[in-house]
Amino acid sequence: MLVLAHVSDIHIDGSERNTSRAARALTYARSLRPDAIVLTGDLADHGAMEEYEIVRELLSGDDVPLVLCPGNHDARGHLRKVLLEQDGDHPVNQALNLDHATIALCDSSIPGRPEGALDDDTLAWLDSVLAATPGVPAFVGMHHPAVPLGIPYVDGIRLGRPEGLAEVLGRHPHAIAVLAGHAHTAAATTFAGLPLLVAPGVVSTALLPSETSAHPPVDHDLPPAIALHVLDDGRIITHYRPVP
Repeated sequence: MLVLAHVSDIHIDGSERNTSRAARALTYARSLRPDAIVLTGDLADHGAMEEYEIVRELLSGDDVPLVLCPGNHDARGHLRKVLLEQDGDHPVNQALNLDHATIALCDSSIPGRPEGALDDDTLAWLDSVLAATPGVPAFVGMHHPAVPLGIPYVDGIRLGRPEGLAEVLGRHPHAIAVLAGHAHTAAATTFAGLPLLVAPGVVSTALLPSETSAHPPVDHDLPPAIALHVLDDGRIITHYRPVP
């Protein structure tokens, strides 16, 4: 059995509130001893170097494998410099190869824009990662969900041109699920014939139109939460947990 702890949208902005909620979420995720932690974007709120320095402290000293990708609030260059000790502002795509699974996280951010897309280089990278591990179950993730989730505020800035992603996934039958963040709500649907599993928000929770008339439709009082994806005998089961 394989367990992935999926954390998203910690939005570190220098405030004690957001840092505390992120620390609680990551500490709780680690306490469950997952095989890996998956962090799907919006690590920083403004993409500032100082914010990534806080993120670095939150992630330091961890013996659980961790893989991450940027979101629309992140700045590739600053993220690379502080968290990966690399230069450059090209897409931040990362793969983690575990004994029984491959996790490929794609950079769906578009610098300066809230919506997402996967450029040709990223799709080629994903294709090559999946081709290198045939027969090994693969989780493919990114920040932006590829389909509408019934929240117009989020749906208007989802992943654009998802057909490219669907085409790549269709070439690799060992791809078993798509992971995303961005929506700040626990959600499950399908994309390209696969489960699309969206992590809840850490700093806030997005609400459905039937739940609120506020704009933006966001609740800042609900507790942070994470997702736990379990791969057991070829089946994926997702549990959503509020953070104590």
